[in-house]
Amino acid sequence: MENVIKAKTPSFRARIQAVGGFLTNMVLPNIGAFIAWGLLTALFIPSGWFPNENLASIVDPAIKYLLPLLLASTGGRMVAGQRGAVMGTIGAIGLIVGSDIPMFLGAMIIGPLGGWLIKKFDKLIDGKIPAGFEMIVNNFSIGILGFFLMIFSFYFIGPVIEAANNVVSSAIKSLVDTGYLPLLSLINEPAKVLFLNNVIDQGIYYPLGMQETLEAGKSIYFTVASNPGPGLGLLLAFSFFGKKAAKRTAPGAIIIHFFGGIHELYFPYVLMKPLTILAMIAGGMSGITTFYLFDAGLVAGPSPGSIISYLALTPKGNFLGIISGVIVAAVVSFIVTAIILKFDKKTDEEDFTSSIEKSKAMKSEGKQILNPSNELSNTKISKISFACDAGAGSSALGATTYRKRLQKANIDGIEVKHYRIEDVPEDTDIIVVHKDLLERARLSHKNKRIITIENYIEDPNLLKLIDELGKR
Repeated sequence: MENVIKAKTPSFRARIQAVGGFLTNMVLPNIGAFIAWGLLTALFIPSGWFPNENLASIVDPAIKYLLPLLLASTGGRMVAGQRGAVMGTIGAIGLIVGSDIPMFLGAMIIGPLGGWLIKKFDKLIDGKIPAGFEMIVNNFSIGILGFFLMIFSFYFIGPVIEAANNVVSSAIKSLVDTGYLPLLSLINEPAKVLFLNNVIDQGIYYPLGMQETLEAGKSIYFTVASNPGPGLGLLLAFSFFGKKAAKRTAPGAIIIHFFGGIHELYFPYVLMKPLTILAMIAGGMSGITTFYLFDAGLVAGPSPGSIISYLALTPKGNFLGIISGVIVAAVVSFIVTAIILKFDKKTDEEDFTSSIEKSKAMKSEGKQILNPSNELSNTKISKISFACDAGAGSSALGATTYRKRLQKANIDGIEVKHYRIEDVPEDTDIIVVHKDLLERARLSHKNKRIITIENYIEDPNLLKLIDELGKR
């Protein structure tokens, strides 16, 4: 087992990851509503599959009111429960009415802000309310604070968000107009591998995509960071030209990545051979270029980013462009990765397992955090929590796989579940996270044992843990 890492000030990347995770958990519970809106748009607008003027009249109110209000309510609830949800929704209506664009980003700001305000107020008056006055104080506190937040949103937050949105929109649209949109892959692909994909997707591309879809019935912005093609090409190359564990695990990762939409499955392969990030950038650029040339787009954000989601959200007349963009990205990524693997003669780095160990030795943030004895203590282990950014992708895969491993090893009495990092319950004995999410996990769980992994399918640290649990 690895040595213990002393707590240190979280890095900027860890803080950004936490922000991305928070945004994701505002969006994720409402993805169904976004998809419903996307299907409504694809089917019933004038250029849709079945144009219907009456049903198409729902499109505009849904994107302007329904979706932002859902986001604000969820954000407020995450901070302060039901009272936070009500406060966030009250504040959101002010900025929605006070602006001319769909207020997704504004809702993701005002929702948590409303929750934070009521949470601070409740803490301030805790234990100071006279008996019998609890209901009137609770109701009027939300009413009065919500009143001021609604006005503040209308006159200040809404216009500021709209101005910022216009700046970002103009910058990205200029890339579209000049044909330089593929350059976004220079940012997207490295950010994804560093687990910052949710920041750029939920924070930037999805809001812009929804705005464009309202006008054009589709948007290329939904595809610039979510294309499963580059990851498919990378994993295919490792399946043919990788070594040992990398080659053995890549085919399974392909199925989970391409059809399940869990992009985190290919991150360890890129981290093992950092030069392959060039393949991901090349694949991303070629995919965006193909989407652009075909004038293709999706009607909503694909979540998860699988080929199934892509096809389900492709509007009429765009299937050739979308499928071509995915295939071209996969082919380019495959070729570049294959070249890198064929010309790289360092067999010690090609060995997946040895690369994981070497990476952990070089990066202190990737070390596993256990107790000073480097062994599990005699304390009974009854719960292991797999945690990830959103608590619904890679952690779910890891928990399911590990639960089956424990059953095969005849190890009973241990509960294995998956969570968002910040939602891991206090009764957890061991937390399992990807090494690049270690610092973020430490922000919320300073006194917990944390085991870091790099491969969700076959990681040596998880195998070692099974051996130790079997000896208890």
